[in-house]
Amino acid sequence: MDRKNEKSEAKGKGGNKPPQSDKPEGFLQVERIPNFNLLPKSVKRRVYALKRLQLQSANIEAKFYEEVHELERKYAGLYQPMFDKRREIVTGAVEPTDEECEWQSDKEEEELAADLQKKAALEEKQADSASAVEPKGIPEFWLSIFKHVDMLGEMLQEHDEPILKHLQDITVKFSEPGQPMSFTLEFHFEPNSFFSNSVLTKVYKMKSEPDAADPFSFEGPEIVDCEGCKIDWQKGKDVTVKIVKKKQKHKGRGTVRMVTKEIPQDSFFNFFSPVKATPDGMVNLDFTLAADFETGHFFRERVIPRAVLYFTGEALEDDDSFEEEDLEEGEEEDLDEEGEEEDEGDFNTTKDPPPAECKQQ
Repeated sequence: MDRKNEKSEAKGKGGNKPPQSDKPEGFLQVERIPNFNLLPKSVKRRVYALKRLQLQSANIEAKFYEEVHELERKYAGLYQPMFDKRREIVTGAVEPTDEECEWQSDKEEEELAADLQKKAALEEKQADSASAVEPKGIPEFWLSIFKHVDMLGEMLQEHDEPILKHLQDITVKFSEPGQPMSFTLEFHFEPNSFFSNSVLTKVYKMKSEPDAADPFSFEGPEIVDCEGCKIDWQKGKDVTVKIVKKKQKHKGRGTVRMVTKEIPQDSFFNFFSPVKATPDGMVNLDFTLAADFETGHFFRERVIPRAVLYFTGEALEDDDSFEEEDLEEGEEEDLDEEGEEEDEGDFNTTKDPPPAECKQQ
């Protein structure tokens, strides 16, 4: 389930608190409405009654999402046998049967003319005969997905690629009943020369309850924190740092010596060492956390359940067609006319659309 209601904003907890009141804190926000104080007292009372009902509705919605989380956990167990079989095929642990490999591709057959089909079959036969070693499983399955998906490709560095060739599977686990709401991403690696870990983990902690200070902003579960894991790098193999050599000159004697120093460098594996939120809510930190939460959500909701479609590129086509779907000609004209009317009003509009709201916290 792709729950767009999960927020990816990393909000700081600070600032001046509103004055105390005997009403729930959310009731104080009513003064945001222009001229609210000019309403008759009897109307204000009824507005407060409606807001109390809205608060009750938000609390019911929070319970709804808690049950959705439990439902996801339940169905994750039903999906798992298929994901296990996927891993076995990708790694070459099992060879699928002829029946399991049957897949009707009518569109491809129709697009290829008879002579092109023959040519393709001949080239495929030549390629098979030229290959000295039969590939095992589906080589570089997950690395290919990283390269295909823009969000992941931006995190990927050239020095990460040899490591990700050893990535065998990515899975998600949901918190057990009675535990605080969370999900864990697990990256499974075969034995390699870079680190000794067989599994790298990233835990995303969530909450599903209205904020006492702003209850009407509740739109579903929020990611509020995340924890990575320690990577046990082999000596000289840590790709999250690079070694630089610098000259140091002695002030008194004037002698020069060479020193080496480790400095951080960009790497996908920084994903497992997330920055932590601070009480002052720094802007740059908030942006980094929001991007981290968005990436974790994308792994969970898109990449893991639809991995083969990202490998083939079909999921990318679906994403592009959804995001860039053109409006009908009549709709475009209507929007243009509305835009002209707005330009004549008292407020300014911009040609560029505002950035999409990040929906995790």
